[in-house]
Amino acid sequence: MSRIEENLRTVKARVEQACEKSGRAAGDVKLIAVSKTKPVSMLREAYDLGCRDFGENKVQELVEKYEQLPKDIRWHMIGHLQRNKVKYIVDKVCMIHSVDSLRLAEEISREAVKHNVTVSVLVEVNVAGEESKFGVTAQETLPLVEQIAKLPNIVVKGLMTIAPYVENPSENRLYFEKLKQIYVDIIQKNIDNVSMEELSMGMTGDYEVAVEEGATYIRVGTGIFGERHYLTV
Repeated sequence: MSRIEENLRTVKARVEQACEKSGRAAGDVKLIAVSKTKPVSMLREAYDLGCRDFGENKVQELVEKYEQLPKDIRWHMIGHLQRNKVKYIVDKVCMIHSVDSLRLAEEISREAVKHNVTVSVLVEVNVAGEESKFGVTAQETLPLVEQIAKLPNIVVKGLMTIAPYVENPSENRLYFEKLKQIYVDIIQKNIDNVSMEELSMGMTGDYEVAVEEGATYIRVGTGIFGERHYLTV
């Protein structure tokens, strides 16, 4: 058994345990294999083992891999997205997880109209208020969602957060709880063109806690592909 296969089995088993612990169905949680900096050969291996959701941080890398890999892959843009790069991926991604301003949403909407596609987005919330991270504050989340909802060819599907790096994963529980609460509050507003279905939270270090708190997408890179960084695409 290859290292990637072993790692995938471990992640899936842990997700199942976390679901069981919190009374959720394992099928409610989707695993995004975070493939940034990894070569196409590793992505192919993960694909052959059943992975269909891949997450990239950089537009250029996503586009290059998109051209080389099977077309049934669901690409997720999970890194900070600059407005001038939107046009390159708007018709290639299944979801953009990192919408953190109205100006970015407007650009996505404009490009989506041009390409005749509808783009699913998540609003990135900086729940922990870390200065080094992108994302809106908890207070800014609902107003931004309401503004994006008025734009054509873009649909808000939920929220995303990147929790702090901690030694003890349970320290991030309060941030996941808080994101879930914001999510529930927005659902209750019944906003047109907003279908709050997804909570993208939890990474290699804390995905089990995130699953227990309601994550529907977890973003796991190191836990699948290992620590080593590759420079080639």
